[in-house]
Amino acid sequence: MNCSRPGRFYGKANETLFLNGIILNDSDYVCDFVDWHYHENAYFSFLLAGSSLDGNRKTTHECAAGSLLFQNWQDPHYNVKSKLYTRGFHVELKPSWFASFDMPANLVEGSMRITDPSLTTLMYNVFKEMKLYNGESQLAIDALLVQLFDGLSQESRSGETLKPAWVNVIREALHAAPDQWKLIELAKLANVHPVHLSRYFPKYFKATLGDYNRMIKVNKALSLLPNKHMSLTKIAAECGFADQSHFIRSFKSCHGLTPLQYRKLLLKQEPC
Repeated sequence: MNCSRPGRFYGKANETLFLNGIILNDSDYVCDFVDWHYHENAYFSFLLAGSSLDGNRKTTHECAAGSLLFQNWQDPHYNVKSKLYTRGFHVELKPSWFASFDMPANLVEGSMRITDPSLTTLMYNVFKEMKLYNGESQLAIDALLVQLFDGLSQESRSGETLKPAWVNVIREALHAAPDQWKLIELAKLANVHPVHLSRYFPKYFKATLGDYNRMIKVNKALSLLPNKHMSLTKIAAECGFADQSHFIRSFKSCHGLTPLQYRKLLLKQEPC
């Protein structure tokens, strides 16, 4: 079985950035099929455009734009690319990076798909910092990745405790249609009182109900930004924002850039 050495990813590299203990890579996927392989270091794979299938010994992930996977170094997997233009962002982490922050390299074990919008928001910001790279960007990237691993470890620990049934009901409802719910309707769906839902939502989702819902909509918008045929007005409507100004304010609060500025970063290396 092939082992991918540090900095080697299967595709046509648009940009690769080597930092202390971190390798950041933005690539177009050009191989229809990549046979079983594993990576020498732990890494994140984040789909920016298109779609692909990622399979390992336990499960298969059908990934679309905005899908975030974590692969531990010892876990073999294979990839199948769709016929669409597909582009991925990869963050490879050496053991020295974990050691520098006194974190065990096996802090998060196995391979997993990450769906928490607060964590995918962090990865979009890592991508932004790479594209805006300057001599001080390592500080920002390190901080974002430490925060991401802290969120993953909290999620792993919370998974060991029994969550109320309403948590999954609310999560599925919001991810399916974040723009269609009112508090009273969500509470009825989950069979809990609105006060109870508002009070305990942050305990299980690490954000207020309003912030969590906003992140879902912004992340959906980010997955649509690479589509050059969709106007920002259409994306705002598609993602459930009341108007363009609301879309811009919400987006900027998450990423510090306007949707147009972020779209320019995303399209920087795309084919014409």
